[in-house]
Amino acid sequence: MSDALYRQHQRQLQDRFGTRSLADTVSQAIIHDTLTDNDKAFIGTRDFFFLSSVNAEGWPTVSYKGGAPGFVRVLDDKTLVFPSYDGNGMFLSMGNIAASQRIGMLFVDFERPHRTRVQATAELSDDAALLAAFPGAQLLVRAHVAQVFVNCPRYVHRMARVEASPYVPDDQGQAPLPAWKRIDGLQDVLSAHDQQRAEAEGGLISQEDYEALVREGKG
Repeated sequence: MSDALYRQHQRQLQDRFGTRSLADTVSQAIIHDTLTDNDKAFIGTRDFFFLSSVNAEGWPTVSYKGGAPGFVRVLDDKTLVFPSYDGNGMFLSMGNIAASQRIGMLFVDFERPHRTRVQATAELSDDAALLAAFPGAQLLVRAHVAQVFVNCPRYVHRMARVEASPYVPDDQGQAPLPAWKRIDGLQDVLSAHDQQRAEAEGGLISQEDYEALVREGKG
């Protein structure tokens, strides 16, 4: 497992700080290539995770993905699936997955605290039967697990969960219109449906109005 995880530059730093043997021991102890029952149980309770991906040129991005508890589903010991909901239309993570297929997933429980990392190869899917199980999803991502490891919670700050985001799609796939879709300067690039919703769900706002909402955590 160590040979699959470490490359030249990790080895150089391990040798510099005298941790090569420690690194090998740690990787052998905590890294596995299939999802255990504990992994499945933990992932099945999460309502968010952090997704890392890289584009065709190797530039990374990290995004927060949220949903209802269990929105990342375990299909089998080697496969996870999660939805891509309506966003800002940039499709950075989804485009990266289409380009390079490699992702990292970080699941964190800040209340415990506890965390699990998954390295995987991924592919986009618009399989109608599977999409029906994820109301509100535009696409799905199938993640084929390569490595799983549970990290020490040493530097994870303990935080309390306050409430779920109201924008998570409900069982019918419905969700409130995000405030940024009410910005007057964006109306000509939104769909006709979203333009109608903007008028019906509070009316148009300025860019300055929206920035004020974001500063209050209401965007």
